[in-house]
Amino acid sequence: MHIAVNAHLLAPGDGYRRAGIHRYMYGVLRHLPDVDESLRYTVMLNHHLDYSHPRQQERLGMFNTAKPSQRIVWEQLVQPWALRQLKPDLYHGLAFVQPVSVPCPSVVTVYDLSFERYPEVLSGLRRRYLQAFTKHSCQHATRIISISESTKRDLVELWQIDPAKIDIAYPGVGSEFRRLPTEDVEAFRHAKGLPKRFWFFVGTFEPRKNLSLLIEAYGQLPPTVREEVHLVLGGGKGWMYDDIFSRSAAYPTIHTPGYIPAEELALWYNAAEAFLYPTLYEGFGIPIVEALACGTPVVASNSSSLPEAAGEVGILLPPDDSSAWTATLERLANQPAVVAETGPAWAARFTWEHAAQQTVESYRKCR
Repeated sequence: MHIAVNAHLLAPGDGYRRAGIHRYMYGVLRHLPDVDESLRYTVMLNHHLDYSHPRQQERLGMFNTAKPSQRIVWEQLVQPWALRQLKPDLYHGLAFVQPVSVPCPSVVTVYDLSFERYPEVLSGLRRRYLQAFTKHSCQHATRIISISESTKRDLVELWQIDPAKIDIAYPGVGSEFRRLPTEDVEAFRHAKGLPKRFWFFVGTFEPRKNLSLLIEAYGQLPPTVREEVHLVLGGGKGWMYDDIFSRSAAYPTIHTPGYIPAEELALWYNAAEAFLYPTLYEGFGIPIVEALACGTPVVASNSSSLPEAAGEVGILLPPDDSSAWTATLERLANQPAVVAETGPAWAARFTWEHAAQQTVESYRKCR
């Protein structure tokens, strides 16, 4: 069985675009060839992968598709021509959309419907493209892969997609996310000049991450508590981020180190006293599970898919109640939470091997 996979949304190099969706795509692609030896893949993408597999060949695009407008042209005008050349048995659109015309059975992966729930967070072109073409793709695909039950519910509620054709493939967490030796964590803390106690957030700076509420809640803490426990907001600049920096500047104990390289993330989680995730809406919330895998307590919003990521291990709060966040943070400052055993045990349920297996199961249903 020959499967063509559109992975043009994979980001080259290092930067904030290698978070979230990129990590899911990479994790699944990396493990797909090991699930079923009878399957072979042609991965259509914009740059070479940093690994190779005999049953997974690359097909680079005819032009750079890093910009959304260029990727749209490729997906809808050039990709159909490429598929006619490849003649695959199955097509997989690994990020939201497939061409209007697909010459074979197809699967499309949907991460979230933020462009429907919070349309103001995307530019006009991207929003309109995702709204129209993701809906069309879901209506015409043979199967749909959702990365959470929350996204599946949105597909059914907002677009009346038949739930029987939606499969769930939860994200995974790499083996690098684990409790690290104390000496390594302390060496990292010293190298970065980090305070002895701090709470940590990581994610792209954008309105959906709800950082204004977190800064407000932190600012309502007594000054002595803020002096004792600092707040580190890590992440790259997405859009509409000026308010975050202006609010943060009012508090010298709030730090914004910028984009956090993937190879450092486990050390940041281990060094933090707790991981805070106040976001309004997520397709899943991979950082929650990564933090728990490192034995770091999590405080997150009780919205969208985040309860699925946190389970009964995390502390869940309303994303619009800053006083609830303030009260919880003050309690944590006085009596830090511990999830050294329960956190890693919960996180162990989420693996990229299992995500790849669930993806292949969706392929098999298309036969």
